[in-house]
Amino acid sequence: MILKYLGHAGFALKADNHHVLIDPFLSGNPLAQDKAEDFAPSYIILTHAHGDHYGDTEAIAKRSNAKVISNFEIVSYLEKLGVEGHPMNTGGSFDFPFGKVKFTPAWHSNSFPDGSYGGMPMGVVIEAEGKRLYHAGDTALFGDMALIGEMGLELALLPIGDNFTMGPQDALAAVKLLKPKLVVPIHYNTFDVIKQDPAEFKSQVESQTGSRCVVLAPGQQLDL
Repeated sequence: MILKYLGHAGFALKADNHHVLIDPFLSGNPLAQDKAEDFAPSYIILTHAHGDHYGDTEAIAKRSNAKVISNFEIVSYLEKLGVEGHPMNTGGSFDFPFGKVKFTPAWHSNSFPDGSYGGMPMGVVIEAEGKRLYHAGDTALFGDMALIGEMGLELALLPIGDNFTMGPQDALAAVKLLKPKLVVPIHYNTFDVIKQDPAEFKSQVESQTGSRCVVLAPGQQLDL
């Protein structure tokens, strides 16, 4: 399983020879090293519909015929635009060719860039090649992260930017609940209002938990 960081909260995942994008915010992302045209995934997973996560979903999906996996409202919205989707909801899971997807709660809001209601925001656990990774989406800290951690996580992708999501201290508390082997901070430094020091977060995680923290630069990848 290979995971490439696209900047902000976006990732490109290769699992069982399938290519999957998660929250592909590329156009207009000042941190992105890749362009939307660089990707032709089979699937796109969306945690919610805010512009900095929805990003280039429509253009990429139409060009590559990717199927969008998200909540009912987001998939219904995209199907009206000619994009094929697979609707799911919080707590539900489904086996796709690349692996199993299960959506989790996320404490946040959710609307499309045009203001349309986007349903419930979600996090997602992806199980592929015998490993589980958790993308928290945009969320506050919540105690039921301990239940997500009981699934046994290889990797947790956690927002640390504050203001709109957890900040570093709440994200540290999330690590203690989730107990992943590896943590990657996301959703920081894209805009001034979410400026953070990921090196300090890494130091806190590795001194106070049993997890290892890797700070990825946009364009870098992890081989899991």
